[in-house]
Amino acid sequence: MFKWMTALTLLAQPLAADEAGDFDYYVMALSWSPNWCDQEGRARNSPQCAPDADYGWVLHGLWPQYENGYPQDCQVAYTPPSRRQTAAMADIMGTSGLAWYQWNKHGTCSGLSPQAYFTLARDAYDSIAIPQAFRALTRDVTLPASLIEEAFIDKNPDLSPDGVTITCRSGAIQEARICLTKDLTPRDCGADVVRDCTLQSAAFGAIN
Repeated sequence: MFKWMTALTLLAQPLAADEAGDFDYYVMALSWSPNWCDQEGRARNSPQCAPDADYGWVLHGLWPQYENGYPQDCQVAYTPPSRRQTAAMADIMGTSGLAWYQWNKHGTCSGLSPQAYFTLARDAYDSIAIPQAFRALTRDVTLPASLIEEAFIDKNPDLSPDGVTITCRSGAIQEARICLTKDLTPRDCGADVVRDCTLQSAAFGAIN
């Protein structure tokens, strides 16, 4: 009886909140904007998908990561980012709304202030050479998802095959996820992050 009561008491206790700054590395997620717009962005009337938009790989987020799993929604004493700070990220994130969301879910766990987190996220984005060949596409194509990974490794010799993973969604290229140390040096991803898409005919939409 005592053991059951002890177990129930433990289950009733709230889980400890994730602690800001307590993580092992970052995952930088780059989303292929044309595919996201095709799948859901236009239905949301996102400005990222406007007819005159010219987005290719956009920064989905810079995510603090454990070797297994990740923290989120950490409690911090920092004032939330201003509209000016989030709007300043729209050129690489597509919308200010995404910047706001990413700060709340992931940035709060970085241990950094909003401005420092956004600065680091931009530095991470700038640290990776984006394959430009895809920007020359004038029509939608299908291709092996592995070609996307190979293109990133070709442009960034410091990346290893286990340091970048390509994800797919509904038969289309979704994201390139690149693992970085806290000082933004490329490193291998944890086992829970390395889940490469194996599609041989993944949809890859052309930029408007």
